[in-house]
Amino acid sequence: MTCRHRKNMPMIWLMTDERIGEAALLAAVVRLPRGRAGIIFRHYRTAPGARRALFDAVRAIARRRRLTLLLAGTARQAAAWAADGWHGRDVRRAGRPMRHSAPVHDAREMAAAQRGRADMVLLSPLFPTRSHPGGASLGRVRFAKLARGADMPVIALGGVKRKHGRMLRTIGAAGWAAIDGLVSE
Repeated sequence: MTCRHRKNMPMIWLMTDERIGEAALLAAVVRLPRGRAGIIFRHYRTAPGARRALFDAVRAIARRRRLTLLLAGTARQAAAWAADGWHGRDVRRAGRPMRHSAPVHDAREMAAAQRGRADMVLLSPLFPTRSHPGGASLGRVRFAKLARGADMPVIALGGVKRKHGRMLRTIGAAGWAAIDGLVSE
């Protein structure tokens, strides 16, 4: 992906999760701002056939609403499923230009994402989350230190909501991603 594509990267991202029912997930996808948001489709523990069917339902809405859709997994699988890109640590490229986001939780993973030429990183968790109860969070200071050293857009993930927008910019985030923060709006 080129710098030009990074500039066009959405700054609001819905992360899918098995905790969210199908109807609630599809409703959340419909509520995303047309042409200005993206979806990272995970559903890792869903049976393969059901996972593909749900992905196809999300993709149909995403296409109508001009949303970017990344598949958690490999670039090859994302290309086969006609996603716009992939989310994960796989650095191998597909046969066509695709977007690549990488998960980052610390400095070591940030360096790996930069070496792998990720187009953006999801840095988490900024705050405590419902999906990882009791897990340690980065907090604003550690988040800012990592975000400001990145050479690609950093998306804040973990307990983030729309109301955090101004604060996120002050700590180096180019945008935000959420599960509950976008599903329960």
